[in-house]
Amino acid sequence: MIREWNEESLDHRNTLLYAMGISEEDAGRPVIGLINAWNEMNPGHFPFDRELIAEMKKEIYDAGGLALELPVSGVCDGICSNTPGDRYTLPARDLVSSEVETVAELNMLEGMVIMATCDKVVPGMLMGALRVNIPTVMFTGGYMAAGRLPGGKMLTLTHTKQAYAAYKEGSITREEYKEVVRNACPTPGACPFMGTANTMCAMAEILGFTPHGNASCRSQTEKWHDLARQAARQVMEAWRKKICPSDILSQGSFENVVRYMMATGGSTNSVLHIPALARQMDFEITPETFDEISRRIPVLSTIYPNHPTYTMEEFEAAGGLGAVVKELAAAGLFDTAAKGMFGTIEEKAAISENNNKEVIHPVKAPIHAQGGLAVLHGNIGTDSAIVKFSAVSEDAWKFSGPAKCYDSQDDAWQAILRDEITAGDVVIIRYEGPKGSPGMPHMETFMAAVLGKGLGSRIALVSDGRFSGATGGLAIGHVSPEASEGGNLALIRDKDMVYIDIEARTLNVDVSEEELHRRKAEWKPVRKPASGWLHLYRKCATSAHRGATVYWDKD
Repeated sequence: MIREWNEESLDHRNTLLYAMGISEEDAGRPVIGLINAWNEMNPGHFPFDRELIAEMKKEIYDAGGLALELPVSGVCDGICSNTPGDRYTLPARDLVSSEVETVAELNMLEGMVIMATCDKVVPGMLMGALRVNIPTVMFTGGYMAAGRLPGGKMLTLTHTKQAYAAYKEGSITREEYKEVVRNACPTPGACPFMGTANTMCAMAEILGFTPHGNASCRSQTEKWHDLARQAARQVMEAWRKKICPSDILSQGSFENVVRYMMATGGSTNSVLHIPALARQMDFEITPETFDEISRRIPVLSTIYPNHPTYTMEEFEAAGGLGAVVKELAAAGLFDTAAKGMFGTIEEKAAISENNNKEVIHPVKAPIHAQGGLAVLHGNIGTDSAIVKFSAVSEDAWKFSGPAKCYDSQDDAWQAILRDEITAGDVVIIRYEGPKGSPGMPHMETFMAAVLGKGLGSRIALVSDGRFSGATGGLAIGHVSPEASEGGNLALIRDKDMVYIDIEARTLNVDVSEEELHRRKAEWKPVRKPASGWLHLYRKCATSAHRGATVYWDKD
């Protein structure tokens, strides 16, 4: 057994298990928690249904264990996009980690299969699992099919926002807009672009917690069900051998995740989640780690929003995650000795094939010579700021323009819908960081309006908020220190000239240090209301530069 029980405590627990029809014999088996984020409000977690749970329970029972299902929160960022509820999505990551820790420790579980798909729930579950450190595998929900308009044009969830802006502008009709809404999400699963959900599912697989191929598998297929059964069998193997997360993870494991993210143009939210996760086991990943690796790892694959038509469907057909790993490993750009619950990275590369070198390029013929993300520094974001430049047209990598300042995303969104923001502007959206909003919501609605109006990279956004992984255009986020903590972002005024140079990694406003100091003396922060969990998160969360988490400090 992994846990130590005295006779009285174990009998006391078993008495309660008997009340639910569990036999005395079965109560003697190791209890494996099926930690499930299933709910009826979220297509990413909807696939973890009774049929799937029954399959996994049988595999675990046949291998000598007793699997019991334990529910935890499963949130969907898209459900609350452009509403006050979006302030809760990032804090939900830490909340989910607390739930996993609680149900595992309170119930003295012998092992876990953690099941999640979406942006905050995958890293949240893994954060909790690392703190618990018992035999654990993960199973992710797979991706949804891409949507299609009747004429065949590819759609995803993010196209609905672009279509709304186009409808408000008058370039499409209301019925054309509603046609996009009706057809964008045809099946359950993770949105089929290289957003945060698919980036985080890839993180789980690269770290070795999910079966080979799980991160690039269509949801609810027979292959996906086979992987679920494999995950169930493997948790019992880990239990028998007493293999815990601390036995497989290393600094190289986390650096591999960053390498993979750079090669695939993964979500900027990784710069929050990977450092926070690594911190749980005292490994150090910082924004500078991302930037240093980005300079060495080329972009090998782009799917939407980094590519106009490719989705996870084309990516899976090309060989998926394993093919990217194989290309990087062959070039000596991956730590192939890194371990996992399902084997080493070297073993993963050996069983993978690249079936389409137009979708997944070799290292010798990359899409971009450097990775898909850059960390910027300057007198805006003196700690750091983040841009996903694989989603930015190259002619906009150097950009300058006058500032237009807004203290909320909604104010900026309404302004662009009224055509008050024009090409050449640098839009400042502030007081949307971890403490400012609080909760650091997405700025994707504003950027979708930019794209929907056909402005593309002719407008820049600089914000202490964050972005959806599907955000395109010149969007710079995670500015740290944030405005609410007195960062220079709070001191910028309308018409101040802002200069962006992605290749030089600089972000500056043309205001002297003396003038910034004078403005700081006059500055009064915007204080947005928050109660309950959001109030607690605002008090305890670290900056975006340090993972925006309540679980950074160890004492």
